[in-house]
Amino acid sequence: MLATVCACALVGLDGYIIQVETDFNPRAQIPMFTIVGLPDSAVKESRERVRAAIKNSGLAFPNKVYVTNLSPADMPKHGPVYDLAIAVGVLAATDQIPMPALEKAVFIGELSLDGSVRHVKGVMPMVYAAYQEGFERVYVAAEDAPQA
Repeated sequence: MLATVCACALVGLDGYIIQVETDFNPRAQIPMFTIVGLPDSAVKESRERVRAAIKNSGLAFPNKVYVTNLSPADMPKHGPVYDLAIAVGVLAATDQIPMPALEKAVFIGELSLDGSVRHVKGVMPMVYAAYQEGFERVYVAAEDAPQA
């Protein structure tokens, strides 16, 4: 199943909407979790944070194949800001969250291993970019809510 959610990148002082597409293959025999779309090492490490956060939140993380694409693919992705969006994409792709609930929403935040959402830098310009693009909801860490 394919799920698409949105996150936001910070480039300089500007925010840019990033599509986070997650494909889940329940028939695969060898478990794998791949992130593509020019991720740096912190983004690649999201795999482990997302897996642990989902499991430690009491939700299912089936040991199958996941491919997450961060689009546009030609824009380098930096930092853990995509963790929350990747986790939500995994949950939607595995039918644990209904897709209509994710429409017009942007997810910004780093995940701790227990599933809580942590502060990230640059929330204000990212929220502004989401507003300019017509999004109705932005999910951030409680610590970042005053900026949102």
